[in-house]
This record gives sequence, structure tokens and C-alpha cells, in this order.
Amino acid sequence: MKTLNLLLVDDHKIIINGIRSMLEDVPGISILGEANNGREAVEKAMELPVDVVLMDIKMPQMNGIEATEEINVKKPDVKVIALTMFDDDEYITSMLQAGARGYILKNTGKQELISALERVSEGDTYFSREVTTAVMNQFMSKAGTMEAAPNKAKQMAAPPIELTTREVEILRHIAYEMTNQEIADKLFISPRTVHSHRRNLMQKIGVKNTAGLVRYAIQYGLLEE
Repeated sequence: MKTLNLLLVDDHKIIINGIRSMLEDVPGISILGEANNGREAVEKAMELPVDVVLMDIKMPQMNGIEATEEINVKKPDVKVIALTMFDDDEYITSMLQAGARGYILKNTGKQELISALERVSEGDTYFSREVTTAVMNQFMSKAGTMEAAPNKAKQMAAPPIELTTREVEILRHIAYEMTNQEIADKLFISPRTVHSHRRNLMQKIGVKNTAGLVRYAIQYGLLEE
């Protein structure tokens, strides 16, 4: 199994030490380095053969949003997971727009952290349940500003992009936090096929990440059976 090379980024040494202690004995994960601010994070990501960066958001010199955006441009193969105490809509949206592939909170347990690292390193995305709920609530709140109508189906605008039945099915499963493997098992197809559908959906709809897919699904009522 390929070793997952990790870079830890946080301006609090106690947080970095805690994560090191949590992960140092986990097979298949190697912590290559650490950084205490966004500028240093970008430099280390360029220098070291890292696969995943665990990125704090509020840091001196350069914040995690700016650092994530720069890493995503300069070294797009490096995947960033936000690890923060903030579950605020603004921070979540900004990190996802910057190119983060995951977003988890600092109260996350060891097993969830390992799962997030593994899934993101394999090309999937990972968002803690609190984050997914915040994103869903944000989009539902916007949708709720529309005046209610007796016939919801008629009121909902038709999706501007025509999706196949299979694409809608996969989009629903993605919105409900299922991994590529879980979707593959449920639909009796390969994880590679699911990954291709996910990538094609992003290109077809014109979004950059899973949050964009969820927003599209909610906006056009595609989560309704």
C-alpha cells in the first residue's frame, strides 16, 4: 500500500503535536513536515513530496484560504483538507472555492481523521457531518426565500443541464455523503465508473467541487424521489 505523505499546518504547536501523537503509529501515514503559517505551508508543499495538507484557516502572514488557493494553482496534485474550529458558512465556502478537497473540525476523532485522509488521498472528498449540514442549510435557506407554492414541482425551475437518469441517481448519492465505493456497491458498478461520473458531473454542471454538486441538486429539486 502506498504511503500517504502528510503536511501539518497550524499556528499552534500544541495542535500539531496532538495530531502527530494521534497519527504517528498509523500504518501507511507519514508526516513529512509541519508549518506554522500559510506562507510556510506553501513553501513546504512545494519542497516536499506531500500528498495531503491538513490546513488550519486563521494563521499569521498568510491564512489557510490563501495558502490553499496558491497550492491548488502551483501544485494541484497536492490535496488540502481544512482542519479548523470554524463551521461558519463563510469559511466553508471560501475554503471550497480555494480548492480544498475536505473540511473537518478540530473536535474530530482519530478514526474520522484517518478516514478523511485516506478518502481525499484517493481522489475522493470528505466533509464532516457538521460541515455538510451547514452547507445544506445554507442552500436550503436561500431556496426558502422563494415564495411557497402549492405545487412545488411546478414552481421549481427546470435544471438548465440535461442529466441522464444514472447521473441524477449518482448526484443524489453524492449529496447524501456516500463515498465512491459505497455508491459503487449500491449501484453494482465499479468505483472507477463512479469517479468518472463524479468528474463528468462537475464538468457538465460547471462546478469545482462536491459542494457545488450539492447546491445544484438542491436548487433544482433533484434530491426529491
